Amino acid sequence: MPKAERTVTVGSSVGLHARPASLFVQAVGATGHSVTITKPSGDNADGASILSVLALAVGHGEELVLAVEGDNAESVADELATMLTSDLDAS
Repeated sequence: MPKAERTVTVGSSVGLHARPASLFVQAVGATGHSVTITKPSGDNADGASILSVLALAVGHGEELVLAVEGDNAESVADELATMLTSDLDAS
């Protein structure tokens, strides 16, 4: 199965908490791909699980490795990486 990885810096001012985490998890679910986000410490989360993403406690400016598995993994990784680097709390 095709795989893609991106290293990203979280752009949301509150990190991946509440609204930004929810938007990311919804986007992951819509792709139908297996997505994992990993902190430099090695802690990781299933991108489709809101509880898993929240438990990772990712703050603003933290670096993550985004891993995507599935068809069109490269384009899905690009879309999700763009999302993570944006301020999802700004609207």
